Amino acid sequence: MSVLSQIVIFAFLFGAAMGSFANVLIHRLPMGLSIVSPGSRCPSCSTGIRWFDNIPIVSYFILGGRCRSCQTAISPRYPLVEALSGLLFAAVAFRFGIQPAAFALALFAWALLVITFIDLDHRIIPDVISLPGTALGFAFSFAPGFPRPLDSVLGVAFGAGFLFLVLYAYEKIMGEEGMGLGDVKLLAMIGAFLGWQSLPITIMVSSLTGSVVGVGYALIKGESVRKFPVPFGPFLALGAMVHLFFGVEIIQWYLGRL
Repeated sequence: MSVLSQIVIFAFLFGAAMGSFANVLIHRLPMGLSIVSPGSRCPSCSTGIRWFDNIPIVSYFILGGRCRSCQTAISPRYPLVEALSGLLFAAVAFRFGIQPAAFALALFAWALLVITFIDLDHRIIPDVISLPGTALGFAFSFAPGFPRPLDSVLGVAFGAGFLFLVLYAYEKIMGEEGMGLGDVKLLAMIGAFLGWQSLPITIMVSSLTGSVVGVGYALIKGESVRKFPVPFGPFLALGAMVHLFFGVEIIQWYLGRL
């Protein structure tokens, strides 16, 4: 087995463990609860979860998807988040190999995963993730493997500025809020980590997929699109991931067709 394969496997296992912590953040942050204490426990009977029942992905299937104490069904989203987290870490390790920047980018992708599920559940993007994330993105810009500091600053300015102008124009024209400031701060974080160069692909992919999902959902329900506000954070996260993993290839393909 090659060294890269070993690193990818380790990255998946570590990412799955981080996925377990992601579940804690997804559940507790929106409610303002401590992410440290108390330890993991069943949301139904409040029984503390023992370590051998808290092994990422595996424990869910060993327990048959139920709490050992009260036999209440456990949401399959818990192992889903753990698996997605593991896959993100493994994908970053495979795409970027052995370099310090890879770990930071994996944490960036992991933060987007947490934001995605919180936004889906509560229609909010916690400042406690996006604001420190923006600062970290800029700090990393001084390290090898990241956009230059100027590119990071421009990413923050153009990303936040663009969405803020869209938000302002929508409210003026439609007389109602189209998206929250959380989306503005999230795009600033994305720009800080990936530079201003990431914004065209991120905005294009998020706008396209968000529109398709929003219109499709409204058509299924037979109602106006405006009655079904779709959280935009998950689509911004998707756009950022498309740029992270395929941005270079997409840009080269586009330039080759000019």
